[in-house]
Amino acid sequence: MIIEFLKFKMPAELRETFIQKDEEIWTTVLSKYPGFLGKEVWISPDDLTEVVIVVHWQNREQWKAISETELEAIAQKFDQYLGFSYEMSEASEYQVRKFPQH
Repeated sequence: MIIEFLKFKMPAELRETFIQKDEEIWTTVLSKYPGFLGKEVWISPDDLTEVVIVVHWQNREQWKAISETELEAIAQKFDQYLGFSYEMSEASEYQVRKFPQH
């Protein structure tokens, strides 16, 4: 399994709007792609300006099969509906390492 780890910064009073629009737009679209296993949204009680999104993909090939053109179109729609600016402060990729059970 591959993890797409994204961290965003925005005004604290707009965090909930960001989360709702992300669910409506990004999650709805991504869930239709092969390999999409699910998504988590993490929020911190100590930093109201931060949202962490963790997307689970079956494998890297399926995740990266989504074209840049499609991703740009989704991003433009998201930004238009969101109506305020935010910053992606981190974008990382991780592989889940599993160990044999004894």
